[in-house]
Amino acid sequence: MSDVTITLTVNGRAHTVTTATHKTLLYLLRDDLHLYGAKDGCREGECGACTVLLDGQAVNACLVLAGQADGRAVITIEGLATDGRLHPLQRTFVQAGAVQCGFCTPGLILSAVALLAQHPRPDDAQIRHALTGNLCRCTGYTQIIEAVKQAAADMAAEAATEVATEVGT
Repeated sequence: MSDVTITLTVNGRAHTVTTATHKTLLYLLRDDLHLYGAKDGCREGECGACTVLLDGQAVNACLVLAGQADGRAVITIEGLATDGRLHPLQRTFVQAGAVQCGFCTPGLILSAVALLAQHPRPDDAQIRHALTGNLCRCTGYTQIIEAVKQAAADMAAEAATEVATEVGT
C-alpha cells in the first residue's frame, strides 16, 4: 500500500502528515495527531461517535479518507474550548445533565455546533434532525435537546452583549 502526504489544519493548527492512503480521518486524528475525542463506534457512519467538523460541516470521520482532508480545516471536540473556557454547548451539556457515559458526547456537541452555525435559534424539530446521525444509549435525548436550546439562548445573549459593548465604545 502506498502513502500520501497531506496538509490540513486541525483545531487552528497546521499539520503535515504522511499516512497510508486507506487511513480514515478518524484514525489520522487518533493515531497520528493523538486527538482522542472522536470515537470509533461503528466504522460505518451509523453512530456519530466520530463526528468532527470538516470545513464547518459535521462529518463522520470514519467515512472520510485522510487524503480527502488535504488542504481543509478540521475541528474536533478538543478545539472547541477557547482560552480555557468551555464552548457554550460544552457548558450546557454538563449543566443539563446531557452527559452520562460520555462516549457519544463529542459527536453530539460537534453536530450541534454545525447546527447552530446554520440556525442560531433552532426549534426542537431542527435540533432532532441535526442530531439524527448521533446515537446515545444513556440519556434518552431530552437533556441533549435542552442543552442545545440553552446553548443557543446563551450564545444569542453573548452576541447581543458584544454588540451592545461595541456600540457603547
